[in-house]
Amino acid sequence: MDLFAAASNVRHTLTGGGVADLRRMPRDRVAVRTADAPRESRSVLYRYRPLDGVEPLDEPPLLLVPPLGAPDFAYDLRRGCSLVEHLLGTGRTVYLVDYGGLSFADRRRGIEHWVDGVVPWAVLETEQDTGGPMHLLGWSLGGIFCLLAVAAAEEAGVPLPVRAVVEIASPVDVTAVPLVAPLRPVAAVTGGRGLSAVYQAFGLFPSTIVSTAFKLTAVDKLITKPLTKLSLIDDTDGLAQIEAVEYLMNNMHAYPGRVFGQVYHLMLRSNDLADGKLALAGRSISLGSITVPVLVVAGTGDVIAPLKSVEKVVELLTGSPDVRFETAPGGHLGVLTGRKARTTTWPLIDGFLRDHGADHGADHGPDHKA
Repeated sequence: MDLFAAASNVRHTLTGGGVADLRRMPRDRVAVRTADAPRESRSVLYRYRPLDGVEPLDEPPLLLVPPLGAPDFAYDLRRGCSLVEHLLGTGRTVYLVDYGGLSFADRRRGIEHWVDGVVPWAVLETEQDTGGPMHLLGWSLGGIFCLLAVAAAEEAGVPLPVRAVVEIASPVDVTAVPLVAPLRPVAAVTGGRGLSAVYQAFGLFPSTIVSTAFKLTAVDKLITKPLTKLSLIDDTDGLAQIEAVEYLMNNMHAYPGRVFGQVYHLMLRSNDLADGKLALAGRSISLGSITVPVLVVAGTGDVIAPLKSVEKVVELLTGSPDVRFETAPGGHLGVLTGRKARTTTWPLIDGFLRDHGADHGADHGPDHKA
């Protein structure tokens, strides 16, 4: 044991400062979507500032699309284990769209608000700011937003200026999710009336409930956390990761009631997306309409989006010229920004984006990799 490191970690913990560096990477506001209301939950597009001394890449920028529920700093968890910091370190230009603090006033917003509104708006604003196409990266529901937005634009005959999409831990087949599969027969019998009454009464699912639900998916780790911290007493990086994850889970956002209802009825009850199509805003969007390359990454320890539930999308992306399915260690958050993601998921992202940079990817034939 490194006694000096252990003593330093204990001192920082006891004084309340902790050992995690939670400073966010500096960024600038590029645009605000004034069509959003109320004012406090308007979507904002940010551009992260390049790192000093890093040569910029001559490749398309990357637009990060968060899911609902999780704060946008999931992509910028902590210094030393931040996907944003890593991407900037490679010289890539990075943008992020933030949805603001959703409240009761947002209760009637559905998935279409993001698929038809927010994501296309952020893409077009990014194009205007950079003068060219970009890549999209979405984690969890953010990945599904990306795919549906690109597909919907293709079907409408106005393709978005997107060169490639990265989807991380996004489940499309809920029958492969052990946590929710047992609920489907109950939902079928009741018509979902019990849960519907809850979100209709509240108008949204409060952030405290979202946070608690997220923690319960790893209840075993929650119980053993004190022992884990003790075992890592001289491991500053390990303790910093635990602190950063705790901070994220304590700052989850509320879910608009309408979105939760759509996820529950369309995906949990009917498992609609598993066949590659989703009925939304009066039409059916097909994932087969996507004609850009897609990287799909699943976490080997993810109980929210297990491998099979994520991998299902590979066979649905029939119009994409290059579909890659990869696995990496970690749970739902860990596969995105866990300590092992630095040497697994992140290099996969780098390689895929590089293959489909400004001068690559145009001549790929079908290559569906499982």
